[in-house]
Amino acid sequence: MSHSPDLTSLREAIDACDAELVSLLAKRKSLTEQVGKVKQMTGAPLYAPEREAALIEARRNQAQSAGVNPELVEDILRRMMREAYENQQGELACVAPELSPVVVVGGQGAMGQLFVKQFKRSGFEVRVLDKVQQSEAHDLVKDAKLVLVSVPINAFDRVISQLPQLNADCLLVDVTSVKQAPIKSMLTKHQGPVMGLHPMFGPDISHWVKQTIVACEGRAAASCDALLSQLAVWGSNIVQLDAKKHDQAMQIIQVMRHLTTFVYGQFLSKQCHTLAELRSCSSPIYQLELMMVGRLFAQSPELYSDIMLAQFGDVEGLLASYQDTFASTLEKLKRGDKEALIESFSEAKAYFSDAASQFLQQSRGLLNKANDAKVLD
Repeated sequence: MSHSPDLTSLREAIDACDAELVSLLAKRKSLTEQVGKVKQMTGAPLYAPEREAALIEARRNQAQSAGVNPELVEDILRRMMREAYENQQGELACVAPELSPVVVVGGQGAMGQLFVKQFKRSGFEVRVLDKVQQSEAHDLVKDAKLVLVSVPINAFDRVISQLPQLNADCLLVDVTSVKQAPIKSMLTKHQGPVMGLHPMFGPDISHWVKQTIVACEGRAAASCDALLSQLAVWGSNIVQLDAKKHDQAMQIIQVMRHLTTFVYGQFLSKQCHTLAELRSCSSPIYQLELMMVGRLFAQSPELYSDIMLAQFGDVEGLLASYQDTFASTLEKLKRGDKEALIESFSEAKAYFSDAASQFLQQSRGLLNKANDAKVLD
């Protein structure tokens, strides 16, 4: 008479499987590092979307045939891919050597350091021009081919006005979060090629793959192509946009979002519940919301104050509309007007209709990850 395995032996078998997984991950890590070296030598971009999509589809099909949840396999693959991109950051390809030497103005700031490190990884000669190097400014920029300005918004005009004259073929670029005014300042200062960039990420990223960078034309667009090609090789997603349209979009994507998060964070700080109490009984979706609010307050108050102040005049009307929408919703609640609330819901739902199912699927994955990450006492 055969006996079913006991719990201990089953757990030992699971431990053995896990040990095999670790060994396989180590082997995969070694292979992806070799891929990174080949890409560095050949100039191939870090991110190959077609290869990624084909790989995921093949493994999902294999999982389905093997009776394994395809969503689980895709989750594991995407996490391994992120690790692979991080492992390939040591040395990166240079496809625009004509942009060297590069001068990063504000290169000792957090975002400036990020660009300095990335250019150096691709073998560019990189010079830093910050406050302590101000006396050396002329020597630092005299033969520069790319000058990238990474300074706070409220200091931008002053920094640009103090820049020494640049060579006619030097590319002048900024990475501020607004584009019309900085581009205008750069065009006035420099007669050569000019471009505005807005990295839609902070300095704490582990790699540049799939990170969005908005590029806005200033002058001599063809002369800017080399930099865009370099950003693409690093894996960035380049979105080319008119400067005015960019600023209008940022009024909603950044400024209004920061303002409402700022207000909500202040509101929470004045309540009788501690953060620990709220977190202890929060759903995964509220846990994610708390993370986004907390993320803002974990960063520089000067940075976010500057972002909000820089476009306040442009978003004042949006804020008034937001307040009106809030007040209107509050009035419907006071009246107990369910029909009006449903009508308002339907109007907003129509705006999201095309993307609603995709957002639902994506958010479900994020919520599962947030729940998985819970640490229970």
